[in-house]
Formats: sequence, structure tokens, C-alpha cells
Amino acid sequence: MSAVGGVAGTAVAVLLSLVSAAGYALAAVAQSRLASASAGGRGALRRLLARPQWWWAVGLNAAGALAHVAALHYGPLTLVQPLGALTLVAALPIGAYGAHRRVSRVEWRGAAWTLAGLVGLVAVTGPVAPGEVLDLRETLLVTAVTLLLIALLAARGRSRDGKRGRDGRRGSGLGHATASGVASAVGSALTQTLTVALARDLPGGATDGAVGWWATALLAFLIAAFAVGGLLLSQAAYRGGLAAPLAVVNLANPAAAAVIGVALLGETFRAGVWGWTVAGVAALVAARGVVLLTTGLEPERSPAPESPTTGTGAPTAAPAPPRPRPRPSAVSHSLPQTQPEPAR
Repeated sequence: MSAVGGVAGTAVAVLLSLVSAAGYALAAVAQSRLASASAGGRGALRRLLARPQWWWAVGLNAAGALAHVAALHYGPLTLVQPLGALTLVAALPIGAYGAHRRVSRVEWRGAAWTLAGLVGLVAVTGPVAPGEVLDLRETLLVTAVTLLLIALLAARGRSRDGKRGRDGRRGSGLGHATASGVASAVGSALTQTLTVALARDLPGGATDGAVGWWATALLAFLIAAFAVGGLLLSQAAYRGGLAAPLAVVNLANPAAAAVIGVALLGETFRAGVWGWTVAGVAALVAARGVVLLTTGLEPERSPAPESPTTGTGAPTAAPAPPRPRPRPSAVSHSLPQTQPEPAR
């Protein structure tokens, strides 16, 4: 039970949610700028870890996560989760300001569609019977499936990055962004499992104390691995831009969490059949937003050779070649040419 209740608790939850969204947005912008300024290839991770800006981004992500957890302490999930979608709204103007440009109307429309879909998806998701967590067998199953899915998405992302990412087109990092959102969702599910396990004092149950310590260590290792993996995958995703990968990360996270909850934890969408319908419509709306964000900014093209222009902007004729020397006329050819007589 929260120490602060009523209107005061709601206000604290909203404030902390805004702080969390700002932290995540600043971290995403920093990661995007690092991705655009750094080259890939061998040694890319080592060069990234050597840059102070990377550790600033890590710290901002950690601050956003802590503020989000604190917001959940003071406010309900139905309030805090939709406010977390403000990360995208905050990141758009911050990223545009850093790039010395304005946010296009298409980008704003894409952000609005994505936010509407994300809020609709979060509004109908939630546990029917809170307190259910993954057991050890389900943890290993989720880990194996997630690692396979991340490998497939990352491989597809690298392929698309090689074909389209280097020519300046946006949207080439959506595979990595999806993998990052999935990794973060699984890390959250495992964190919940570890928290409940520690609260029960024995991760393997009251009669299984012999494996309690290694089950706790395994969960802690997997949580750290998915957290670091999600951060590195999002870093790779931002090579294809900022808005579209960030939107996909924010969408893939609750979507993957919903799949885990429905498949393994006995959860379902609120309002029964209507909840499933709303979730489907929200997914289509969010997909429309991602498409708009992907195409909202034209790729940078190499400048074409410029031709000289007049004051009105119309191209002028190319410089005339040097005139040839005047050739003798037909009359001059018909007359004998007199040469000066050499001196004797």
C-alpha cells in the first residue's frame, strides 16, 4: 500500500511518469546521435564503451527505469503505462532540436497515431489475477524462445541495414528495435518473478531450498543479460533514425509482455471479446503511426552537380568554347600568297 494516497498519490505518480519519460527520451536521443556518429564493424562495441556519451545514455535509461518503478508505487498501472508513451512525444522535438531542424507534420501525425495505438493496447491489458509469476520451467522456455526470436530479428535487421541503412533511408533499424522491445519485456517479466521469489524467501518454493540459491542467481543473470542486450539492440536500431525505432521499441515491449501474460500467466485482455477487438484495432493504429514515422523524413541525397544559374534561378548555357582562329576566305585562297623576300 502506498504511503501517499488519493489525489496526492496520483499527482506524484504523474510527476514521476513525466520524469521517467524525459529520462528515456534524452537517453534515446543520445543513443541516436551516438549511432549516427559512430561506424559499425569490428571493434564497434569497444569504441562505444569508451565514449562518455554512452555512459550518460546508460545513466539516463537507469534513471528513467527507477522513476517508472517509483511511479508504479504511487499510481496504478493503467495510469503510469500510458504516460510512459510520452517518451516518443518528448524525443521528437529534442532530437529535431539537436539536428537543427523542425519536426515535420508527418512525424507529428505518426507520433499521434502511435500513441493512440499504444494507449489503446495498454488500456485493455493487465493481469486478471495479480501475483502469478513464471516458474523455473517457464523461465527457461521463455528464455530459449526469446533468444531465438532476437537472433532472427537481429539477423534480419543487419540484412536490411546493409541494403538500406547506409544510404540514409529510415526504418532500417526496426528489426533491432523489435528485438530490443522483446528483450526488455522478458527482462521485466523475469524481474517480477525474482521479486516475488525473494519475497517468498525461497525461489524454488518452501520445499526446494536446495536449488533456491542457484535459481536466484540464474534469474539475476538472465535479467542483467536481457537488460544489457535490450540496450545494445536499441543502440543498433537507432542507426536507422530515432522516431520509428523508438516507436517500435515502445510498442514491442507491452505487446511481448501481453503475449507472455496470456500464454503463461493466465492473463487476458480486459472486457473479454471487446478487449481483444480493441487490442487488434489499437495494433493497426499503432502500425499506421510507425509507417508514418518511417516515411516522415526523406532520406538525405547526395547533392547533384550544380549548374550555373541566372539571378532568376534558370540554368544558363554552358561556357562557350574558345573561338577558332578565322580561316582564310575563298578569295584569299584563290590569290597567290606573297612571302617576304629573304634578305641577301
